[in-house]
Amino acid sequence: MPVEHPKVAVLLAAYNGMRWIEEQLASVLAQSAVNVTIYISIDPSDDGTEVWCQAYAAEHANVVLLPSVGPFGGASRNFFRLIRDVDFDGYDFVAFADQDDIWHLDKLQCATDSIRTFNVDAYSSNVTAFWANGRTRLLDKAQPQVAWDFLFEAAGPGCTYVLKQKMARSLKASLLEHWADLQAVSLHDWYCYAFARSHGFKWYIDPRPSMEYRQHERNQVGANTGLGSMIARYKTIHDGWWFSQVRLIARVIGQDTNPIGQVSLCLGRGQLIRLSFNAWNCRRRVRDKIFFFLICWATALIGSRPR
Repeated sequence: MPVEHPKVAVLLAAYNGMRWIEEQLASVLAQSAVNVTIYISIDPSDDGTEVWCQAYAAEHANVVLLPSVGPFGGASRNFFRLIRDVDFDGYDFVAFADQDDIWHLDKLQCATDSIRTFNVDAYSSNVTAFWANGRTRLLDKAQPQVAWDFLFEAAGPGCTYVLKQKMARSLKASLLEHWADLQAVSLHDWYCYAFARSHGFKWYIDPRPSMEYRQHERNQVGANTGLGSMIARYKTIHDGWWFSQVRLIARVIGQDTNPIGQVSLCLGRGQLIRLSFNAWNCRRRVRDKIFFFLICWATALIGSRPR
């Protein structure tokens, strides 16, 4: 009897992707021990991405190009469209994909095996960032999960996410219910992780890197490495963007009634100081816990621009 491999719907959001999308699609179609169908949604592009993907889908029965409904103005809205419009019936798992990475050939096999082995609902993993000059760096996101990390960070790059169908269907139902609010959420991976954790779904973060995470000038969110990345992230906090996203996500996932959620919604001086003393339960990595503590105090004392 032939072995029945799990069926995986891969949701790929594209925008001006001609430089790398063919290499990425090849790495997804070559996945071992799974049956994949790739669904592509394209934010209207000016480099020929739509025409190329249309021809590619015509040549590959397991590649589906969704009708154009953009512009989206960012990857988050494009992924929300994919979650809304792709029918998950008939699939065992749902995975997210960017247009410019290179997946290890066993990426989905490791993910689906891990979900079954650890009896969890969702999976993400470490990645190996790489640059055009040949530089590489492991991005370690696999620190132990803590009580409230999901309110303040994602589980790692969204392009590593693999969800059981049951969780994906629940996520879709919530997305449809909160569609208007979610148009203001900038990071779909942060929201998906927050939804999962806040609704009792179990999540496993694999310390093994599952893909090569391409770094280039068009990355909407790139690797968090070095002083420059830390300064850029501080600026998003100082101008109010980060805390506004915390408040929005906490409200949408129904975490505005727990103690940390209530503090996060107000974020006055007293709330920020109180939040700082919960830093150990708000971020996973030790460096980020310290940074979180300092940012809360700096924002409380100096203030940030309201948004």
